[in-house]
Order: sequence, then C-alpha cells, then structure tokens
Amino acid sequence: MSLTSKSPRTVVLAALAVGKGAYADYSHPNSPRKYTQPQLFACLVLMTFLRTDYRGVEEHLKDLPAYREWLGLEHVPDHSTLHKAVPRLLGHTLAIKAVHSTIRMTLGEHPRIKKAAADSSGLESGHRSPYFVKRRQRGQKSAQNPLFQTTTYTRFPKLSTLVDCNTHLVLSMLSGTGPSPDMHDLPALLADVPANVTLLKLLADAGYDSQANHQYLREEHGIQSLIPAQIGRPTSKPPSGHWRRLMRRLLGTPQSRQRSGYSQRWQVETVYSMIKRNLGDELASRSYHAQCREQRLMVITHNVMILLVFIEVFDRALPTPLSSPRGRLSIPPVYPNRRRRRINQRLPTPFRRPALTRSATAVAPFCLRIQLLKWFPFA
Repeated sequence: MSLTSKSPRTVVLAALAVGKGAYADYSHPNSPRKYTQPQLFACLVLMTFLRTDYRGVEEHLKDLPAYREWLGLEHVPDHSTLHKAVPRLLGHTLAIKAVHSTIRMTLGEHPRIKKAAADSSGLESGHRSPYFVKRRQRGQKSAQNPLFQTTTYTRFPKLSTLVDCNTHLVLSMLSGTGPSPDMHDLPALLADVPANVTLLKLLADAGYDSQANHQYLREEHGIQSLIPAQIGRPTSKPPSGHWRRLMRRLLGTPQSRQRSGYSQRWQVETVYSMIKRNLGDELASRSYHAQCREQRLMVITHNVMILLVFIEVFDRALPTPLSSPRGRLSIPPVYPNRRRRRINQRLPTPFRRPALTRSATAVAPFCLRIQLLKWFPFA
C-alpha cells in the first residue's frame, strides 16, 4: 500500500531527481544552456501536480521564489519554452525511461514484483459538464429512450497500465484511444517493463483473456498469469485451450480466487482512482499525440508523488525519526525476529508476544532500498 505526497517541495525535488536519471542535461551540444532538461521536466511535473496549464506554472514560478530555489532556476522559463519541451521529453521512449527511473529509485536495482495487475481506463477529452451530457437528450421524444442518453461519445483517450499491487507504482503504460480490445495491449505493456524487474504473478480481468496471452506470459516469460476465462458468449462448454481451462478451475469460486491471490487485482483500480482524484480525469489537449503525451505525464507524476511517501510515512511511524539533525536521511537498524513472527501468526491475537511494532516491521524491507539522498537531501 502507498500514499501520495501533497508537498510541492517533495514533488519538485523528486521530479528533479527522476529527470536527472532519465534525461541528459542538454538535448544538443549547441543548446543555449539556460535551462536543463531535468529542470524543464520538473516544471512539467509541477504543472500537472498543481493541475494548471503552461501559463499558470509560469506565474507560479514567478510569484514563488521557493520553487525557483528548489529547481535551481536563475530565470523563469516562458510558457512557450515548456510547451516546446513536451514533444522532446514526453515521447514514448523517453517517457518510459522516466518511468524506469522512478521504479529504480523506489524499488532498487533488481526488484521482484510478487503481484502485478494490468487494466485500462478511459479519460475525458476536454472540459465539459457531466450533468449537461446526462440531461441534454432528456425529454426528446424522437430518441429511443427519451429520459436517458445511452451513448455520450464514440472515441475517448484510453490509458493502459501495468502496476505493482504492493506499492501502486506504474511499471509500464500504453496510451491511445478507445474503445478497443484490451487483449492486444498486454504484450506491449510487458515489453516496456524494465529488464531488471522480475514479475512473478500477473493479474488481469477478462478483457485480457486469450490463450495466446497465457502462452506469452507463462511459456515465454515464466510469469504466472491469472486471467478469468470469461470472454465470449456464456456457455456450459469448457473453454478452449489448456491454460484457459486451468483458469476456469482456479478462478471458479470466490474462495479459489482468494487462495490464488486474484482478489488483489482491484489494486490497479485503486491506481486509476488515485490518478483521477489527484490529477484529474480530463485532458486539455485536443490532438491524438498531444493527448498521449499528457497521459504519460500524468502517469509519471503519479509515480513521482508516491516516490518519497515511504520515507514520510515511516518517519512519522518509527519511534526514532529517519531524518537526522543535519537534514540527511539516517536509517536506524531493524532486527525482526522471523521465528517469533511465524509463531505469532499461529496464535490468537490476545496470546501474541510483541516482537516489533507493525510500523517498524513494515519499514524494514524499504529502508534497505532508499537511495534518494544520493540525489538531494531530505529534511
């Protein structure tokens, strides 16, 4: 589980560190060298975090000297400079590289993801009133159903993601337009996962159900796939294909879904809820490629917002704070008693012996992977 940071300072510093790990300082040897690419990238993340536009983030940087100090800016970039930097910084290849940078800084160099989930969701193209869309056909007798409008649009921006169920980090993303089948997006999502990340189990809904996807995950990549075999018309016949028939046996009842771990697939729905609640569900861009770039920026901002949440939460939870008087991150030693924890799990709650507090036990695996003080101090 994770939270999202609400501190602009934390988000700006984390975005600057991610930008330094994903982009070169300058795009060309003869660049004016007035702003670095990580600085412009951090300005774009700040714009998405504040839910404003290019002119709005420019005014924020002008009015608040603290933003310029955190970013190391001597001059405020013009809104046209930020607009022209978007196609260069948020193309698919460089955006995936920025996502990889957030994963490396949060989970370490060679993480093992026990459960990952894939799903897609639609976004709104443009600002409009949902109430107006719902009521605009009400009362028209010529409509098929005069009281309700059954279809409001035919095309919409579609975002597909592969997320870590434990940390809610987005591991890979695919932006496009919908409606379109989800089953064809799974190989592209898996191809963009960092090579140093090991996926053990992948959960998906029935939209990804196909024998080819099971074979691609299990036989080519060694990933345990859990996808309900429910696509197509309802029938009493067994599904076609060995792996789809296995899914019918493994995921046939709620108890079997709980035992197999498929019940954690809803974590990807939580990720979409976090993105839409914190960053909005509408896109200001109008063209196809601009909407794709805006979706990528929203996903990167989401990863940046939860990048430092482990440090903030554990700093409040532990008896000894993680921050030293000098403002640097200091990791207290944690020695969990594994044998006592295994014994406690077998006993009823009143008879369990306190080995470590829950917060101290939870912080142990993450303390070993926090490397953020290499890029900037955390106070």
